[in-house]
Amino acid sequence: MSKQIIRDFEMRYRRLHSTCSNSLLNKPPTHLKAELPRNKPPKLPGSNPPVKSAKVSSDIVQWNRSVTQHMRQGECDTALRLFNSMPAKSCVSWNAMISGYLLNGRLDLAQKLFDEMPQRDLVSWNIMLSGYIKNKTFGAARMLFDQMPVRDVVSWNTLLSGYAQNGYVDDAKRIFVMMPVKNEISWNGLLATYVQNGRIEEARKLFESKDNWPLVSWNCLLGGYLKKRMLAEARTLFDKMPVKDQVSWNTIISCYAQNDDLEEARKLFDESPIKDVFTWTSMLSGYVQNGILYEARRIFDEMPEKNEVSWNAMIAGYVQSNRMDLAREFFEAMPCKSISSWNTMITGYAQNGDIMSARRLFHCMPNRDCISWAAIIAGYAHSGNSEEALRMFVEMKRDGGRINRSAFTCVLSTSADIAAFEFGKQIHGRLVKAGYHTGCYVGNALLSMYCKCGSIDEGYDVFQETAEKDAVSWNTLIIGYARHGFGKQALRLFESMKDAGIRPDDVTMVGVLTHEKLLSEATAQKRDE
Repeated sequence: MSKQIIRDFEMRYRRLHSTCSNSLLNKPPTHLKAELPRNKPPKLPGSNPPVKSAKVSSDIVQWNRSVTQHMRQGECDTALRLFNSMPAKSCVSWNAMISGYLLNGRLDLAQKLFDEMPQRDLVSWNIMLSGYIKNKTFGAARMLFDQMPVRDVVSWNTLLSGYAQNGYVDDAKRIFVMMPVKNEISWNGLLATYVQNGRIEEARKLFESKDNWPLVSWNCLLGGYLKKRMLAEARTLFDKMPVKDQVSWNTIISCYAQNDDLEEARKLFDESPIKDVFTWTSMLSGYVQNGILYEARRIFDEMPEKNEVSWNAMIAGYVQSNRMDLAREFFEAMPCKSISSWNTMITGYAQNGDIMSARRLFHCMPNRDCISWAAIIAGYAHSGNSEEALRMFVEMKRDGGRINRSAFTCVLSTSADIAAFEFGKQIHGRLVKAGYHTGCYVGNALLSMYCKCGSIDEGYDVFQETAEKDAVSWNTLIIGYARHGFGKQALRLFESMKDAGIRPDDVTMVGVLTHEKLLSEATAQKRDE
């Protein structure tokens, strides 16, 4: 082989090596650059010089990052101006804008941009599907899902999770069955759906239909048994677990503690390889729940670390035992008082008849919620100070406090006690606006208010509007009819109550007997006349 041939071979090898190296670095090959024609191409009118593809690609990445950054900071208009000024856009650019709008709660703008996309990839479809799910527009989500040219497991899981997280269990199950490919997220998603919605038997069957569940799934089903107080099933599952973590131990200890088996709970507590603050608090709460406060206090004192739940458990325990002195001692010593701690103390003082202490704490609160207002209103109502209870309700409205069902129920009961009929009617109007008027507890309070104030027709209307009637609903109206001389209506309602499958109780019989007594008194009076 001649030296010239060898030199030519070496030169070609170096060029090939340079080309491969530069391609990895996204650089143009140097030998090709040298071979380009020296003369520039003629510039056409209105045209710009050609932009190198590598530079364009690099610029797009930077533009996309800037768009994403602005969207994360809530600067949607700035992001849009930047997007519109881009000389070239990729699918990633469009996706960044759409996901940014969704992040900032602008579903309408995200939808508009999605419709305008010249070309969509699978990520685009999944982002828009996720946006519909996040905004609970399930009809649009399903329509989009059906239109997707290609779906991956992410698409299926997004729809399944949307149905699952919003309580549409049967829809979630149908999606799961239809899935061509399922992954761990799919199985865990349906299992968690069953557990969260109390369908524990379906959760158990699903769990038994598959092997090799991850630890999080074992803990999920274990937690479901805890919620249903299925202690035997929980213990069987716990004993079968191939691996147990701290969540597993804490759940089974809570199971026994909440089901009053403190001996077994303590045994498991002692066996637990690692005890964190939740392990200690589970044991503490079990003792508090069973009224064994001396043991709860001992556990509390031994805890290496305490959290808000630990302190609140001790305070609640002393409140329930009417030991307000010790409850106050813990409350004062609590390093960081939560609104729940304040509410527990106010409720405790109110229930023990110390309304002045409850009022002083209420005024010292740094923040109040609807439970705080309901507690102080109920305190005044139960202490017989109905006018002050109503005044506090008005003050709550002026203060901008949100009214919950408890506050409404307390105020309606108070209005009935002092026959504040006009005020009660105003509360009824507020109830309708708040959407609480069809609930059982609030409906019963409304019904009681109208019956006690002698407005039986309005009471009957409330009775008819109450979606779920219980024995209290029927009894209240029967007694209302009986006390105001509508005996026939009381007896007719009594028969309807039995036809509806509601079993009459002692209160029902008192209502019927009241009618009979009033009827016999009226008959005797007529005979004497």
